Amino acid sequence: MTRAGTFITAAELIDLLAAGRPVAVLDVRWQLTEPDGHDAYRRGHVPGAVYVSLEDELSDHTVAGRGRHPLPTGASLQEAARRWGLSEGVPTVVYDAWNRAGSARAWWVLTAAGISGVRILDGGLAAWTAAGGRLEDGEVTPEPGDVQVQHGDLYQGALPTLSAQQLPRADGVLLDARAPQRFSGAEEPVDPVAGHIPHARNAPSTGVLAEDGTLLPEADLTRFFADLGVGDDVGVYCGSGVTASVVVAALRATGVDAALFPGSWSEWCSDPGLRQLRPVATGS
Repeated sequence: MTRAGTFITAAELIDLLAAGRPVAVLDVRWQLTEPDGHDAYRRGHVPGAVYVSLEDELSDHTVAGRGRHPLPTGASLQEAARRWGLSEGVPTVVYDAWNRAGSARAWWVLTAAGISGVRILDGGLAAWTAAGGRLEDGEVTPEPGDVQVQHGDLYQGALPTLSAQQLPRADGVLLDARAPQRFSGAEEPVDPVAGHIPHARNAPSTGVLAEDGTLLPEADLTRFFADLGVGDDVGVYCGSGVTASVVVAALRATGVDAALFPGSWSEWCSDPGLRQLRPVATGS
């Protein structure tokens, strides 16, 4: 998969909408300190965009033992996606307003479910407005779509995943997409234990983004991953499988299909009874 197959520029989306071509646009505003972006969406969003809740629609909190953001079922995702207006053969653009976290999660979940033609708005909402895109307020309620989800279990879906039982990895490369202070164990604001999975290498999700929030240029992105020793065999995790999706998407833009550990650190460290089977490393 190329960069253009994973990301779409704001200028390209403006042209698509101006030409009246069919495209579904999803607003997936989310961040760790403000998980509900619905009010921000109502105040201003890309025209025609439908709000998607990462917490309620891209996660299934009834599932135990799979971290803070367990993946939704294929059935629940299909119901939600049709409500968002997604239809067979119509491309989908997902965007957010914070470090591509929400949009990358939506891209990963929808693509893992077997829905094709999903792309991330490069640079998010800031890139849209910087390119001259206008905003509209209020809610958008689209006509129901007819999209078909191909995989009932996203943990075994169209994108590669890793389980806790397959870690730590002695072979291949395992990347931790959290900030350096969380990776090292210097601080842990969310999960019960600080540190990282042994053998992991720190690749903060913000490290694949330029200052304006767009994906790094190809040469810089290639260098970023080369410096981490990334080859064809690579897995990625973060706190709960959200920001790791940013790194997975960036890798896919360079032609590498990385495996996501969906439960991530929040699954790895949550059960004290499994501490011997799931060791913790600290430091850089």
